[in-house]
Amino acid sequence: MPTPIAAANAYAALARLVPAAASPGDAPASGGGGFGALLQGALDQFVAHGREVDAKSVQLAAGKADLVDVVTAVAESEVAVGTLVSVRDKVISAYEEIMRMPI
Repeated sequence: MPTPIAAANAYAALARLVPAAASPGDAPASGGGGFGALLQGALDQFVAHGREVDAKSVQLAAGKADLVDVVTAVAESEVAVGTLVSVRDKVISAYEEIMRMPI
């Protein structure tokens, strides 16, 4: 079970992905992006965090890292995976609901 601190850190990382000035009704900038770009950015950060956790684990095995840092990083990854799975489930649910709509 992840600690509340790890959960807070994961949610803070997710909050950094969403621009503070953007509201749900705002149109994307002329450069495009929108929801797809937001998801891609979140996935890219998720993968980068996973690589960071792997690197810390290797450093721990070599005796060059602190155990507390590695455990915290793993707990944050666990929360991130749970969040990613929840978002995936919601997207699939929304898709299935759209497919059931009569045309």
